[in-house]
Order: sequence, then structure tokens, then C-alpha cells
Amino acid sequence: MNAVHISPNHSISQPCYKPRQFFSLARESILIGRSPGIQIRGRSVVRACLNVDVAAPNTGKAKLAKIKDVIEMEGKLLVGTYARTAVVLEKGEGCKLYDVEGKEYLDLSAGIAVNALGHGDVDWLKAVVEQAATLTHTSNIFYTIPQVELAKRLVDSSFADRVFFSNSGTESNEAAIKFARKHQRQTTTNGKEPATEFIAFSNCFHGRTMGALALTSKVQYRTPFEPIMPGVTFLEYGNAQAATELIKQGKIAAVFVEPIQGEGGIYSATKEFLQSLRNACDESGTLLVFDEVQCGLGRTGFLWAHEAYGIFPDMMTLAKPLAGGLPIGVVLVTERVASSINYGDHGSTFAGNPLVCSAALAVFDKISKPDFLSSVSKKGIYFKELLNQKLGGNRHVKEIRGVGLIIGIDLDVPATPFVDACRNSGLLVLTAGKGNVVRIVPPLIITEKEIEQAVDILFQTLQVLDK
Repeated sequence: MNAVHISPNHSISQPCYKPRQFFSLARESILIGRSPGIQIRGRSVVRACLNVDVAAPNTGKAKLAKIKDVIEMEGKLLVGTYARTAVVLEKGEGCKLYDVEGKEYLDLSAGIAVNALGHGDVDWLKAVVEQAATLTHTSNIFYTIPQVELAKRLVDSSFADRVFFSNSGTESNEAAIKFARKHQRQTTTNGKEPATEFIAFSNCFHGRTMGALALTSKVQYRTPFEPIMPGVTFLEYGNAQAATELIKQGKIAAVFVEPIQGEGGIYSATKEFLQSLRNACDESGTLLVFDEVQCGLGRTGFLWAHEAYGIFPDMMTLAKPLAGGLPIGVVLVTERVASSINYGDHGSTFAGNPLVCSAALAVFDKISKPDFLSSVSKKGIYFKELLNQKLGGNRHVKEIRGVGLIIGIDLDVPATPFVDACRNSGLLVLTAGKGNVVRIVPPLIITEKEIEQAVDILFQTLQVLDK
């Protein structure tokens, strides 16, 4: 076997490596163990293991066999909850992904809007490696500095007064459900029954756990698991009158709404609609919850999607992009809501641990810069202009919509064959809506050149829509 030698004094403290080189060294560092070996900002990260076996280069046949083995093993070992694409991804850099055969893909899916800084961002990686070498997990029985620092960043940059950390978007929405019920119970007086019901909207998606699932509009997601949480009314997205009338009845604990729907097909709310919800909630004591799990944290060109409307919620849920690929979720709340929550009302063992919070700090500090947000807005405008120029005249393209770098191409035919053809041409995009929308949610660092490359592939692939 081949062997690699790592000098006991080797240092990668200076950011002189390209992302892929840095990632490879850091990954080796973590795999080998810890001792006075490789240093990052003076911290010991690896044991100076002098002989590390490295497999001989794979031949083409070996790679094909590996792909087949991975797919077959997945089919035997994992619960079949995902209809996976027959691609085995191995590494990524920036907005590019590479499979085990070395084929390059331009990634406009970003792990379903998660990898906002792309793959292998140097600052994110350094934050993760340094924190992993220092302290990874303590539980929430103890205080940790990264968690408090992240909470302060989030509060200082938003409407909120306090933060609750979870591990995902659906967990964040579960927490918001509980917080809404508890708040209504705490604030209802004169012997009245507290409001316990909820409003959600058509085409919405709030998660797959039982509470969040009850708030998700797609019937096929809910039916196999019924009975689920009762008391949810689905109204047409944008129907302010129906929502106002129901809220005024006094039975609604909270209204859950996405300022921009992602999974539902890239539909944007109007200011009038959100303002009507805000007014009705204020009059009735109902809480307004904005789900920004997919559209928040810079994706629209604003730090928070609702900032574009000048309307603010009582709670906001976040998740996908915040820790750059590590699992995190957040509920941002006002003091009025937080004051209803007591010790033991909710919790999480893993949530907000030092590792994910350090990663999130690195992501947040980059995305929250005004210049970065401005660049997202400009690139989003450019992207839509090119799409309208190249695709807008196609008879199957009904509409191109979205804000910033969350864009949907609405088709009059199923989008899956188009998405498959794009993938075969080296472009990764997603479906949304009822399977007829092409969802584009690239890393926010995408360049204009990469946008042009993506639009060219989309244009060249349009012919598949006629088949």
C-alpha cells in the first residue's frame, strides 16, 4: 500500500491553501486523531501518525463497481424514504460537485438551499475544525460561548428578543407550535378557553414531524400518518379576507406562513396579505409565525425575507443555510412569547452545540454583510433576466418567478424529465410545487459566469419538454 508522511511540525495556520487542499488536510487531520501534529491557529488538531494507508487509484471499472455497490447497499440498508438519483457524489468546491467518476456538476440545488456558501468554504471549514478540536458537545445543561455569541448575532439583526435552538426546520416549527399553545394558555384569562388551533396555507411546507406535518398542505404527505394533530385550517395562500375572518373568531393560536414558498413552488406573498395577517393577529391576540427555513438568511437579497415587506412576526423559524451544512434550527421570538415559556417546557440534547454554532457564526458573519446581500440581489435580477431571455419564449414555460436566488420556472408539463436532462448535462436543479416547477436555489456565492453557464444548459435542454 502507498503511505503518506505528515511532518510533526507541519502547520496550516495560514489561509494559503485552496479550499479543496485545505479541506483535504483538515479531513485528514480529523481522521487521523489528535496530538501535537497539524496546527490551526495554534491549536493541536492531529496526531502525527507517520504511516497512513492510501488506496491505489481506482480504475474506471473499479469506480463503476463502487457506484453499483453503493446503490445496492443503500437499497438494502436504508429505510426507503428517498427516491434517490443514481449519482454518487464524492466532493465539492464552491458551486461545483463531483461524483466518484470525476464528473463535474454545477450545483443549483445547494443541498436543498442549505449550502449558502457553497462547498468547502475556507472560513466555515476553519471554524468547524478549530471548534471540533476544542469542544464539540456539552448538552444544554451548561453554558457555552459559541451558542451565546450566535444568539446575540441573531437577536441584534432581527425583530426578536430571544432565541431557541433546535436541529432542523421541522423541529423549529414543532417548537413554535408548542410556544404558541403555551403562550395562549398563559395569557388567556377570565375563565375562557385558550386558543389552540392553527392556520396554514395552500402549497405550504413546514416539515415532516407530526406537528409540522399537520401544518403542511400536501395531502399525500399527511394521509399515511393520520390521525395527526387536529385543529389546522388550510386557506388559500394570499386570501387575506378568509384568514382575517377566521382569526377574528378567537380560536387561532397562531398563523404559520412562508413569506416566499419554496417547496410549494416559489410563490411570494404580497405586502397587503402579510399586513392583513399582522393586523388581524394583533386584534385577536393570535401569534404570527413566519417560516423562513428556506427563504431566510440572505436568499432573497435581504437578511430575512420579511424585511422586504416591512412586516414583522411574533416568531420566525430558520434552519437550512444557517450552519452551512451542519444540522441546526432556530426559533426567534419576541419577549412577549418568551415570557410564557418556563424551564422544562421544551428542550433538545444536541441543539445549539458549540460545533454547529461556530459553523453558523462563520456563515452568518459572511452572509449578513451588506455587500454580500447586495450581490445576491443583483445576481438574482441578472439570473431572472437571462432566464426570461432564453427560456421565456418557450411554449411550455408559463412563468419565471422568485426573488434573489430563490427562483422557480413554472412549466405546463412535469418538470422531472427536464431536471433529469439537466443533470445529465452537468446541472443540478430541483423540482417543486406539484412536480411542474423547476426550483433554482444555488449557493449564494454563485458567479455571473456560472449563472450564464446554468442558463445555457437550461436553454439547450428545453427540447426535452416536447417529448
